[in-house]
Amino acid sequence: MVRPVVQGQERTARGITPDIVGAAVLGSCALWALIASLGRMARPEGVLLAVLAVAAGYACGRIAGSLLPVAATAAAALAGFGLALTTLDGLPGHEGVNTAQWTLATGAACCAAWAARPVPLRSALWLLAVTITVTAAVGGETAGATAAGAVLVCSFTAARLRQRLLGLAALALVTAVTVGGCWAVAANAVPGGLPPGLRAQLTEHRVRLWQDAARIAGENPARGAGPDRFTELSPTAMEAPDPRTTPHSAPLQQAAGEGVPGVVLLGAAFSWMLFALWRSPRSTPVVLTAAAVLTALAVEACLGNALSFPQITAGAGLLAGLATASRSDDAPAPSPQAGET
Repeated sequence: MVRPVVQGQERTARGITPDIVGAAVLGSCALWALIASLGRMARPEGVLLAVLAVAAGYACGRIAGSLLPVAATAAAALAGFGLALTTLDGLPGHEGVNTAQWTLATGAACCAAWAARPVPLRSALWLLAVTITVTAAVGGETAGATAAGAVLVCSFTAARLRQRLLGLAALALVTAVTVGGCWAVAANAVPGGLPPGLRAQLTEHRVRLWQDAARIAGENPARGAGPDRFTELSPTAMEAPDPRTTPHSAPLQQAAGEGVPGVVLLGAAFSWMLFALWRSPRSTPVVLTAAAVLTALAVEACLGNALSFPQITAGAGLLAGLATASRSDDAPAPSPQAGET
């Protein structure tokens, strides 16, 4: 008679713990941005806006995913597809946001397909995911098409995995290797030097921005130089035509602006999302698809400026919320009253 109550309590605790951790991590990110700005002509507004966008997107995703798990995720995919189409030709300095929009749209369509139960609806949503990827390729968005294709492959592969923890660990390792590679390039610590082909892909300008960010971080490891001060402290950024040039790497931007604690908090935010997905009541394919999208965004943020745009941070939070929401039709049955059999 007591067992259903205990199971319900365990399920409630399982859902609340990631929310508590997320609130603590996001609150710490906002607080440290303010601390790193004290006594300086710094501008923490960008960091605060990003934190707010993630929190708002995550909350909306949790609510919408509980009420309309398939419809809400499909709507997010269509909205992302529409945003990606409006910037099909791309704008200077917006390459990161273009790639991220294709990634998010494809991932949302895949998550909606896994959440759908009627076969015709699931097939239509898979067709939407493929259409988004093909459109990116036809439109000349090579990076976006590659990222969207990788998400599709990971989503199909997720159906074969029974242990979500193994998949999440592999995706976390991919992110860690990418971050380590960026730091090695910035610090000129690549064994044998950076291959010419890879250097050409990254561009000499970006490599110099990374090196400037690493130098600034090395001079101010505890608190950084202050949020959003990179442009005025980087010789390479001063020479750029865009007056708002960033390091084009989120970890290096955090290191330059907020020091080592800022990088740790950025990693903690990503780890929190993976933790929330691990504890999610949704199916493993939905969880691993969302994790693949977040990993792709993390890689894009390491190599570009994707996280500099609020629609991307909000979209990442929204997808995480949708993939961790409890479906209303999966709610546990009410516990029997005393005296009932």
